[in-house]
Amino acid sequence: MSKVKQTNSKKLVQSIIHGIQKKKGKGIISLNLTKLPNSVSNYFIICHGNTKIQVEAIAEAIEENVRQKIADKPWHKEGLENAEWILLDYVDVVVHIFQESTRSFYNLEKLWADAEMKEYESE
Repeated sequence: MSKVKQTNSKKLVQSIIHGIQKKKGKGIISLNLTKLPNSVSNYFIICHGNTKIQVEAIAEAIEENVRQKIADKPWHKEGLENAEWILLDYVDVVVHIFQESTRSFYNLEKLWADAEMKEYESE
């Protein structure tokens, strides 16, 4: 991966994390997938909220923060209808925003256990 692409991915990750923190998202982690063969993206960002409303608010805050900070928008979005699991796909970075019980059920952290994981504080 080129240094420019890696730098852009890291700026995107920072903007996403800040958006999550604005809405008090919980269990915030990033998974660096760049060293894994056949990975679907460079990074996964995973967090959860306590309610449907909070999960929706986190997704909106991420989109707004990324748009303001680096003038980017998701290539694809899923899960907005029921907000159990919202996915925001920025191509190089994919964001997974769960309700807590759904996050526990799918356990993406375990699925991608080979990735380098970094934890972030909730505000």
